[in-house]
Amino acid sequence: MTVTLTEIAAFRLRTFIRASANETTTQKGVRLAAVDGGCSGFEYTLDIVDSPEADDLVFKQDEINIYLDSESAPVLDGVVIDFVENLIQSGFTFENPNATDSCGCGMSFSAGEGTPEAVPCT
Repeated sequence: MTVTLTEIAAFRLRTFIRASANETTTQKGVRLAAVDGGCSGFEYTLDIVDSPEADDLVFKQDEINIYLDSESAPVLDGVVIDFVENLIQSGFTFENPNATDSCGCGMSFSAGEGTPEAVPCT
């Protein structure tokens, strides 16, 4: 199982983590999951959390704790998280080798059989 952050994504995540840090936790990190929803069936979620869930897969890259939802792991294995910033948009992007299709928004994808039903964009 791998999750990779680009240099700029790692920099931005460290900034967000430090901004939300307190002295009581050393496990603060980011939690990555794929949840049912979106216009292609799955949606990426990326949240700052104080600690992993009991069954999360745990990685560390560039001083960042990365917690991968174990149920999402099969469809997120090998994902590369980047951060783009330009005149039109800024935010995290996901390059997922398991995605068989994705939405124009870049936050929703399908992964073959087993993909939940898509929800139309509003």
